[in-house]
Amino acid sequence: MSKLLYQGHGSYRIETNKGIIIYVDPFAGTGYDKKADIVLITHHHYDHDNISLITQNAECTVIGPEDALNGVKYNSFDTHGIRIDSVSAYNKNHDKHECVGYVLLFDGIKLYASGDTSLTEDMKDMSYMHIDYALLPIDGIYNMNVKEAIKCAEIINAKHTIPVHMKPGELFDINLAEKFMTPSALIVEAGKEITLQ
Repeated sequence: MSKLLYQGHGSYRIETNKGIIIYVDPFAGTGYDKKADIVLITHHHYDHDNISLITQNAECTVIGPEDALNGVKYNSFDTHGIRIDSVSAYNKNHDKHECVGYVLLFDGIKLYASGDTSLTEDMKDMSYMHIDYALLPIDGIYNMNVKEAIKCAEIINAKHTIPVHMKPGELFDINLAEKFMTPSALIVEAGKEITLQ
């Protein structure tokens, strides 16, 4: 079974059925002990791109916004048997031309790694994509607040929506997480691993 380890803040690790290891926005928490096959960076703020935490396999693919975004065109990738489509990510603190999100397809699972963002135009098309897991920031400081994140969750219409990036300087905030009250909400505490299905 494929798994997701929420490391905290905006960082998480995915392990597919075949043992492919994917890190998204490495920075926080623990769980960097497995060698990476894919590293996804949504933007180059210090709390999202600490690649020095990761040991990469020889054939590791690192994708950042400079690879994913070509002018106004969002690129797609096929690597290690995984499809990765880049999508827009932006708000008043994150430039549309320097930030991206990713939609990953692996093991029959579709996962949306939003990065730091607020409501985007691309989200309106995601309800047709049948997303299984969406990870959305809710801090209300550098990203959208809980109320807007709930609205985005309803627009995206994923089966499960995991709140992340809750409080600057902290891995997780249960009080804020519990305010993310939407039918698809799935609260995963920092350091916890879940099975994706």
